[in-house]
Amino acid sequence: MEWLEELLKNAVVTDGKLDVTALMAAVKKEFPNHAVPKNDFNTVSEAKKKLEADIKERDKQLENLKKETGDAQELQEQIKALQEQNKDAQKKYDADMKELKLTNAIKVALAGKAQDEEIVAGLIDRGKLILGDDGKVTGLEEQVKALKESKGFLFKEEKPPYSPSHGGGSGTVNPFAKETFNMTKQGELLRSNPEQARALAAAAGVTI
Repeated sequence: MEWLEELLKNAVVTDGKLDVTALMAAVKKEFPNHAVPKNDFNTVSEAKKKLEADIKERDKQLENLKKETGDAQELQEQIKALQEQNKDAQKKYDADMKELKLTNAIKVALAGKAQDEEIVAGLIDRGKLILGDDGKVTGLEEQVKALKESKGFLFKEEKPPYSPSHGGGSGTVNPFAKETFNMTKQGELLRSNPEQARALAAAAGVTI
């Protein structure tokens, strides 16, 4: 049966079907003076059926593989899209957190010092601020100082903290003290800075 196996190897298959006519022609060409035994013909017929079945099975496997590959490709694209979305979301989150930290730092730096915190905050160049991993902002103090020098009218007048000593101390004249008693100054101080007036009065032993 080696001759049959050789013929089957070289058999012509078109659209998944064995060309029996071409196969029989090849057999007659190989054995022109011999009739093909019935058993051999049946063998060829069975081989034809099996070959066609194998081809159909392979075609089915290829089709399934194409579908699976297509699904895998689609899944990979979806995963890639999600990864990009997550990356963009992380960038936005980091940027928002940085802005929030800078805003809070600026508010703290201007609290109680600026006439209008929002106006002064708008003059701060955030691009020159460096936010460290520890949350410390570098460059903010320098900008606030520069604004005080160039646009002092935007800031409140800073009064040196009062430290009661010798009836006023630190060069402050205490109008409530016996040696520097001055009712006019007392009235002015009560109107302009009640808190300091009370502190000076207490330092002089006067209750107001």
